[in-house]
Amino acid sequence: MRFVLSYLWWPLLMAGAIGINAVGMQTAMPLLWLNVSYFSLAGAIFLLERAMPHERSWLADDGQLWADIGHTLISKSAVQILIVAPTLIGFSGIASAEGASWWPHGWPLAVQVVLGLVIAEFGFYWGHRLSHEVQFLWRFHAVHHSVTRLWFVNTGRFHFVDTLVSVTFGLAVGLAAGIPQEIIIWISAITAYIGLLTHSNVEMRFGPLNYLFNTPGLHRWHHSKKLEEGNSNYGENLMLFDILFGSFFDADRRPPVDIGIREPMPATLGAQIIHPFRRVRVDGAEPETV
Repeated sequence: MRFVLSYLWWPLLMAGAIGINAVGMQTAMPLLWLNVSYFSLAGAIFLLERAMPHERSWLADDGQLWADIGHTLISKSAVQILIVAPTLIGFSGIASAEGASWWPHGWPLAVQVVLGLVIAEFGFYWGHRLSHEVQFLWRFHAVHHSVTRLWFVNTGRFHFVDTLVSVTFGLAVGLAAGIPQEIIIWISAITAYIGLLTHSNVEMRFGPLNYLFNTPGLHRWHHSKKLEEGNSNYGENLMLFDILFGSFFDADRRPPVDIGIREPMPATLGAQIIHPFRRVRVDGAEPETV
C-alpha cells in the first residue's frame, strides 16, 4: 500500500490544491482562497513528512527553522505579495481591459493556464539558470542552496534579491505575451504549490511525471553538491526547457542525502541577508557556483 501511495501523493496533493483554488476563483475573495489552498497543502505535506519521509535524517533539526521562516516572510510576503505580484497583476489587468493582447480568451480555462505556464516558464527557467551561471546572481541564490536538508519549510528560503530576479524574469515574460490577470493568478498559485512539493521530504515516485513537471525527485538532484548534478533541472514548474536546452538530469539511482554548497554561509537570518552584498568587498573573489 505504501508503494502505491508513493505514486499517488504528488498528483493527489496537486489536484486537491488546484481544486480548492478553482472554487475560490469563483468567489469575491480569490486571493484568500489561494492562501487557504496553499496552507492546506503545506499542512498535508507536514503530516506526510513525518508519516512517510523520503530521508529520515532530514527530519533532524538543522538549526535553520527561523532563518527559513524569516526568508519566506521577507521574500514571499514583502517582495512578491506586497510589491511584485500586485504590480504585475495590475498591469495584466490593464492590458486585458484594453484588449491589447493576442491572448486566446475563448479557449478553455485549463488550456489557457497551460499556455500561460509554458510562456512564463521560459522566463523562470532562464532566471534560475542565470542565477547559477552568473557569479553575481549566484551569491544571492546560494542562500537557498545552502540548506542541508529539504523539507516544506525551506520552500521560501530565498534571498529577497533572488526572489526579485526570479519573479521579474517569469512574470515579465508572461506580461510581455499579454497573459490576462486570471491566468497570472493561476500561474502564481501553481508555482506556489509546486514549490512546496519540490522541497517536500515525502516518499514519492513519479515515473513519466518527471518529464513534464518539476518534481521532488528532480529537485533533489538540483540541490546536489556535485556540479554535474546540481547545475540541472532549472525549471520552476515544467521540465520543457530543461529538456530543450540540455539541462535535464535524472539518474537511475537515489539522489544524494548530503546536499548544500561548498562555501561558507552564515547561520543567522540577518547575516545571510547581508552576506551576498559583502562577499566581493571582503574577500575580493567571486564564489564558485554549485
